[in-house]
Amino acid sequence: MIDHSSASQKNNGYGFALVSLTSLFFMWGLITSLNDVLIPRLKAVFELSYTEAMMVQFCFFFAYFVVSLPAGNLVKRIGYKSGIVVGLIIAGIGCACFYPAAAYQSYNYFLAALFVLASGITLLQVAANPYVTILGAAETASSRLTMTQAFNSLGTTIGPWLGGILILSSATNAVVDASSVQMPYLALAAALILMSAIFAVLKLPNVEIEHDVSGSEAADGSAWEYSHLVLGALAIFLYVGAEVSIGSFLINFLSESTIADLEEMDAAKYVSFYWGGAMVGRFIGAVAMQYIAAGKALAFNALAASLLVALAVFTDGHIAMWSILFVGLFNSIMFPTIFSLGVSGLGQHTSQGSGILCLAIVGGAIVPLLQGLLADQFGVQLSFLLAIACYMYIVFYGLKGSVAKD
Repeated sequence: MIDHSSASQKNNGYGFALVSLTSLFFMWGLITSLNDVLIPRLKAVFELSYTEAMMVQFCFFFAYFVVSLPAGNLVKRIGYKSGIVVGLIIAGIGCACFYPAAAYQSYNYFLAALFVLASGITLLQVAANPYVTILGAAETASSRLTMTQAFNSLGTTIGPWLGGILILSSATNAVVDASSVQMPYLALAAALILMSAIFAVLKLPNVEIEHDVSGSEAADGSAWEYSHLVLGALAIFLYVGAEVSIGSFLINFLSESTIADLEEMDAAKYVSFYWGGAMVGRFIGAVAMQYIAAGKALAFNALAASLLVALAVFTDGHIAMWSILFVGLFNSIMFPTIFSLGVSGLGQHTSQGSGILCLAIVGGAIVPLLQGLLADQFGVQLSFLLAIACYMYIVFYGLKGSVAKD
């Protein structure tokens, strides 16, 4: 339980604190989207199958599942600011580990480095997200978090474009090894460690985290008894899985001769349209959803996404290319909408429900792996049928599954 009394005081220093925190959202967005560039590079270097290449996303997003709860307990003990500093240091160490992984030409070392990196980012999210919500008036918490999330989307938009230039350029492709990832990730490591030092000395507002003494742990019942929450957790699982999986296969998909026949470096730049669409869609959705019921808006977006994926599967050329890229626009509102519908009406079980939904982010580890199996068997284009199945479930959740039972 968080004490909001300090947040109701004057906002002196809060503006500077929010600007500082926004830089974190940008950084972890950029790093996360770099996986989409890393996958085709490592696939070529280590001659991996699609299933093996998707271990990149498995190790990255499985860290969320493993680390989220311990990270929450750590933040309770050391506070938001210290949690951010520790998260930045761990993420920086993870990035630095890419250098020896490339030097030893070991895919397993890369996977270990990704897990360490993602563990740091998980700790950052656990600390920074609630910190943003309490730095100011409670009634404007959502708008502050939306603003910082927009900069997260900016990071995911820039990441593939930048990674394409630094990691997938024709110059680095001249020698097929993993050395092209060394300097970009070493630079990220330096940036993260520098940011940790800056946050350590910054005078940020000190917000106490109180232990929950409401007795909610001893309360009757459980969040698991609410069907709209359980179905919502599956929706989060499938949404994150579909979004990450599509991004993971985009460069290989756009490189196919029947689609766009692009060089990997050029294909990486187009991945920015996918993530940039999500950024634009969040701004559009923030306005549109003031007039449209959340469940209906979710179902509409999921149906539109499934139709676009179907076009990408059953057509070719530029129609298939732009259809899959525009899916990002309709992904935009899905996570926050599913999340809000899932915790609606949980009362004293809201905290437990939120934790369940956050753990469901592990879909980003599992679904890409499943699509990798399909791609190995049937080709990249047909493997996107899995995403259609994910989105069709979300259509059901928006129309029926999200309705709370009495």
